[in-house]
Amino acid sequence: MSHNPAPDHSIAFIGGGNMAFALASGILRADPGRSVVVSDPVAEQLARFAGAPVRTTRDNTDAVAGASIVVLAVKPQVMEGVARELAEAIEARQLVVSIAAGVTVSALRAWLGSSAIVRCMPNTPALVGKGVTGLYADSGVSEAQRSEAEELLRAVGDAVWFEEEGELDAVTALSGSGPAYFFAVIEALIEGGVELGLSREIAHRLVTGTAVGAAAMIGPHDDPGELRVRVTSPGGTTERALSVLASGGVPHTLRQAVHGAWQRSRELSGVEADGHDGAAPTGSGR
Repeated sequence: MSHNPAPDHSIAFIGGGNMAFALASGILRADPGRSVVVSDPVAEQLARFAGAPVRTTRDNTDAVAGASIVVLAVKPQVMEGVARELAEAIEARQLVVSIAAGVTVSALRAWLGSSAIVRCMPNTPALVGKGVTGLYADSGVSEAQRSEAEELLRAVGDAVWFEEEGELDAVTALSGSGPAYFFAVIEALIEGGVELGLSREIAHRLVTGTAVGAAAMIGPHDDPGELRVRVTSPGGTTERALSVLASGGVPHTLRQAVHGAWQRSRELSGVEADGHDGAAPTGSGR
């Protein structure tokens, strides 16, 4: 472990958890010469970086010294303490990128005193390079810094900018929490296969293979409804299954699940969710 300041083009990760590991690995794949520093008080977290060209430290202020980008990858409940600790070490020229859910830019700025802050909401498929991240930056972030933040997140998947910070609550509800929705559907389908007499191993293989294949069939501009119609023969088995899903209120329940996650995200951000119908406001990413 070295205590020399990092080169000016380096990225410092405060927190060495799964998302930090995914982002560090992704940026090193895209730019093997990039200097990366990771700080975490837990030795086991730092150990995962042992085989990578990454400098590790348990000293957060050491990590950020000289870095061009500082990624705050700690849990929301400890963010205030970590940010206040870094307040005197963060320089005005440094870009701060936060991946903590529910922690607003205004809160970070109050704790850090930094003006260049990008808040983003990645999701766990970033761990396999298939993530999608929503990003927000206010006027304190330059176009060059926006590009730097986008480059970082595109190293692990897609990145979408939003004009209003509140839209990140919808991002959290849809893509941030989204992988769990798909896993829940996969679990239920596997159980259905087992109930029909298949072994759990075979049911798992059939369902996961189908999920991967279906995901590969749809692109960002494809209409899922059209794809559904294509694979649904009139009077066939798929039509019967979809009828059961509709009569059981599954589409409505899924929408309500997204609304529930949106409301909880707003609560975590300290914002009162609209109580009349739970519907999220519309917005557009780019």
